[in-house]
Amino acid sequence: MNPASTPRFLCSTRPLDAEILGKARIAGHPADFSSHPADFVAIPAQPFGLRPRAAFRFISSWGGAVRAGREVIRSARTRGPVVVAAFGGFVAAPIVQAARVERVPILMVNLDAIPGKANRWIARHAKRVLTTTPPRGAGSTTWTQIRPIVRRASITDRTAAECRAAFGLDTNTPTLLITGGSQGAGSINAFMQAFAREHAALLASWQILHQTGKEGADEMRAAYADAGIRASVMPFITDMGQAWGAADAAVGRAGAGTVAEAWANRVPTLFMPYPYHKDQHQKFNAMPLVDARAALLATDHIDAQANMREAGPMLAALIGSQAPNATPEQSQRDRLAANLKSLGPADGAATVAAQILELAK
Repeated sequence: MNPASTPRFLCSTRPLDAEILGKARIAGHPADFSSHPADFVAIPAQPFGLRPRAAFRFISSWGGAVRAGREVIRSARTRGPVVVAAFGGFVAAPIVQAARVERVPILMVNLDAIPGKANRWIARHAKRVLTTTPPRGAGSTTWTQIRPIVRRASITDRTAAECRAAFGLDTNTPTLLITGGSQGAGSINAFMQAFAREHAALLASWQILHQTGKEGADEMRAAYADAGIRASVMPFITDMGQAWGAADAAVGRAGAGTVAEAWANRVPTLFMPYPYHKDQHQKFNAMPLVDARAALLATDHIDAQANMREAGPMLAALIGSQAPNATPEQSQRDRLAANLKSLGPADGAATVAAQILELAK
């Protein structure tokens, strides 16, 4: 990254990365926060895997990915000092190796509570290591913890009414946001279909904004329509800032980005972590909010009826009933929102930027 110019993002060759970064805008002038498209380069890296085919793809792509990274670094260096900021993932590892060869400083930012293989390796070569979650695992105890990092586009200055209108929703009706991340979550979709059938009366005073992923949008629309629930169902929501701005409560995965966005937007959320990770790191991502009594956590049992038995009552309490020992004027939702506010701003990005500028010196 060259602090004297527009940052350059290095991503994978997956179409989703290009779709997201292709729509991103970067500040070019203090008074203009939307004029410049993100500058990004797709790197031909492949994730590491233990199976022979995955291991072969990783090994065969490594050299080309490192060379591509070196080319980007050399190009940036012609305009001034360069710092590589690594945020994890399989693309980060070869770029860090390129930075080592080119002798430029490396800053690592860990986003998940349990660091992956790439971050554990990168941390050994980084001049500074920051983490947005309480560090867990060998070698992470010396990492510096910072507040969450949230994209500017994930926060809006529009009113809730304006945000709801943007999605074709009623401007005055409480709104429940459902998001399984950018690719959706089939088990959450199935859970919400069951919840809509069994709790149509409870949802009658609510409306739903649901990001389903590429699969399941038609089924969700039909389920909400059959239950008489007003809903805006979309495979992918581009403007997550407006989505959070419209929401009074949410249900979602517990990826680092989702947890940070719930914190930043002060939206009481029921987290249902991705169930297939062996280390269950999404569960630990959510724990700082859960421990602060600023969010709810349920296991995603994958089966819709099993989720109805655990997550169903929690969601019903979030959008309807009162919290234990709360006054009638203070719902569980209000208490979660107040505790979210007490956590302070999600200003980790400013800390990272300051660290990058220091390393650039």
